Amino acid sequence: MDRVSTRYESLDAIRGVAVMGILAMNIVAFALPFSAYTNPLAGGPVGNLDLETWFFNFVFVDSKMRGLFSILFGASTLLVIESATASGRSAAGAHYSRMLWLGVFGLVHYYFIWFGDILFLYAVCGVLLFAFRNLPVKALVVWAIIFFVIGIGFLVLGWLMFALGEAGKLPPEATVQMQRDLARLNADMGPNAASYAKDIANHLGSYGSIVAEKLGPGATDPFVEALMFLWETMGLMLIGMALFKSRMLTGEWDAARYRKWALAGFLIGLPPLVGLAWYQYASGFSAISTFGASLSLSAPFDIAATVGWAALVMRLIQTSASARVRARLAATGRMAFTNYLATSIVMTTIFYGYGLGLYGSVGRAALYLFCFAMWAAMLLWSKPWLDRFDYGPLEWIWRSLSRWQLQPMRKAARI
Repeated sequence: MDRVSTRYESLDAIRGVAVMGILAMNIVAFALPFSAYTNPLAGGPVGNLDLETWFFNFVFVDSKMRGLFSILFGASTLLVIESATASGRSAAGAHYSRMLWLGVFGLVHYYFIWFGDILFLYAVCGVLLFAFRNLPVKALVVWAIIFFVIGIGFLVLGWLMFALGEAGKLPPEATVQMQRDLARLNADMGPNAASYAKDIANHLGSYGSIVAEKLGPGATDPFVEALMFLWETMGLMLIGMALFKSRMLTGEWDAARYRKWALAGFLIGLPPLVGLAWYQYASGFSAISTFGASLSLSAPFDIAATVGWAALVMRLIQTSASARVRARLAATGRMAFTNYLATSIVMTTIFYGYGLGLYGSVGRAALYLFCFAMWAAMLLWSKPWLDRFDYGPLEWIWRSLSRWQLQPMRKAARI
């Protein structure tokens, strides 16, 4: 099989699942203050259904869907590099041009649409990713582990410092600064009625005021977050390259092997995640516990569960999905860039003050109704579009900018 000239339906289909899964992660951050993303009690007491929804998200969805999206970005990047080389174009030129424009899209997305952008982070990681393109599978896995250890190590160290600071066990000279850091952490992740109410008021304001907040106090956030999450994201992308080279993501493993990997990933990842969910609940969702469980202690188990998800989805695509379902998912995945940004536009219009103004007024469990509706829209519109055009709208713009000339788009244009 010629990898360069073949369009892998399985790879596109799992990317479709990932872009839908990203919305399942992000729906809370679209509709509620950011502190609610990790802390279900950030705005005060909630019902059992909302707590159960948080538990399900924490164990099965949060970080796992972002991880799956990152793995697929690594695999797709390798495929684009191979395609450029096979067609006689400069692989480096093609890759870095794509990353340049992806970074631009990411900053526009952050400043003018939604603060939860991951495209800029991906572009930064992409700059480094090119250097690993020719490594064999084992070397890619070793490098991934190195990135994971560094990234997780920084986060665990941060959590330990917060925990020691809260317990009053730091040297006196470090105590004042730590108290300031703890206050910020409690505002960002703990139950904090004043901070929660302020966030709601900001997002129910005008479009101009929301943008001004990101261009002002939040102007450096994309760059800070890129440095903070680069390590884990690079590791996931390298795992994606390794899984692509091992033909796991191209649907060429047998069903038993996918099943074995899925079981291993979930057995390693899920029990500790259940324990960490209980740790947060038992602590009353203190800022220290949510920071530790969500950003540092959960990381290795999130990674294992992410690989488990990749194997499970590939097995279901291979053995259970009908041709029609695979085609719909594959079309959604081929238009992942368009669907990702369209989701941000639709959801911010629904929840922010310049749209329907539902921000802060819909419970965590009920938010899934909006999520399901957007999933249906992705599945319904992506295939009819690609029946007529070679690319999604934003994929076409990205491709044209990256190649510095307009690309043919209509299928009929080349008949």
